[in-house]
Amino acid sequence: MLKAIIVDDEVPARSELRYLLAEDGRVEVVAEAGSVREAIECLKGHPCDLVFLDISMPEATGLQLADALQHLKYPPAVVFVTAYSEYALDAFSVNAVDYLVKPVEMERLQQAVSRVRDVVRLQAQAQKNERIPVEKAGKKVLIGVDSIRFVMARDDYSYLQTDEDRFFSTSSLSQLEKKLESHGFFRVHRGYLVNLSQVKEVEMVSGGTLLLSLDSCEEKVPVSRRRVAALKKALEI
Repeated sequence: MLKAIIVDDEVPARSELRYLLAEDGRVEVVAEAGSVREAIECLKGHPCDLVFLDISMPEATGLQLADALQHLKYPPAVVFVTAYSEYALDAFSVNAVDYLVKPVEMERLQQAVSRVRDVVRLQAQAQKNERIPVEKAGKKVLIGVDSIRFVMARDDYSYLQTDEDRFFSTSSLSQLEKKLESHGFFRVHRGYLVNLSQVKEVEMVSGGTLLLSLDSCEEKVPVSRRRVAALKKALEI
């Protein structure tokens, strides 16, 4: 299922699009916004694969938001849904995947969703293939991001745990967090960053904190009390 945010200042238009997407069955709408400002807040709290975006809105336009999204390392796909056909050229200049004119026809929406799925699949493959430099026994090594289970802080440096070994990095935990957050890593503690896709068990412990068990990893990762609620939301538990 693709996760999507609908951005349109007209409530009936959002409702109609949500209905059509439910009929299609390949997209989960995780949030709605009535303005660019609201959309930015939604994007902070609801990571998504896709943004359905109107163009003409108060304060700032959908084109401006789409342009800003291109500065992200892995921006969500954008499909414009608008009453104005004359902005199509501008839309594709900000890398829109598709451009739908209201009223949206089901067949065109299905085509757009299929195109987005292809884009997201390619982007996921690019993320999976990304590697970062670390050190082991005095040698520089490149490890795949998807092989990392968790990252542990040690002073101003870090250790990265895979299912087979532990590697040293001269980067701080905060620096690695910026690199890895788009890959599904989550800061669970001031000293730990976890690959959420590798979490297999969440254990409650005294004091309202948690311990995480990860795939192919004997060591458990602590979750600080102040990060418990955010982690549960991220894991949808």
